[in-house]
Amino acid sequence: MADAALFEFLHMEMVAELWSHHYDPGPGGQKMSLSVLEGMGFRVGQALGERLPQETLAFREELDVLKFLCKDLWVAVFQKQMDSLRANHQGTYVLQDNSFPLLIRMASGLQYLEEAPKFLAFTCGLLRGTLSTLGIKSLVTASVASLPTCKFQVVIQKT
Repeated sequence: MADAALFEFLHMEMVAELWSHHYDPGPGGQKMSLSVLEGMGFRVGQALGERLPQETLAFREELDVLKFLCKDLWVAVFQKQMDSLRANHQGTYVLQDNSFPLLIRMASGLQYLEEAPKFLAFTCGLLRGTLSTLGIKSLVTASVASLPTCKFQVVIQKT
């Protein structure tokens, strides 16, 4: 439990620091800060992708890798499993967490809904980095319709 609290505080401080130093009210400044957070998450995801699957069997399909993300990766990072995984069988997957730990503290009001994307960039990078290490090139985006529920859309890029 202490690990989860430390991770949440570290994440909040990373977001606050990037927004205070690189924040430009225009779209360019926001994109730069989001890009830095996503890049940090990507590197962490790469490291986790190298270490976590050692206990698991080889992944046979993309769907097996996405199930790994929803179960094993999510438990390792957030101490809970992802709530749902949906696929359209054409390379697009939607991962939904109904009580995303990094958004729970913001869930008290709708006024924080517009602030949510900056708290999701790191996790988008985390997912993309893990997938990259496991040999899958992807594009990961996040959306929030109501706090603390969020959806991560993973689009597998075929080469």
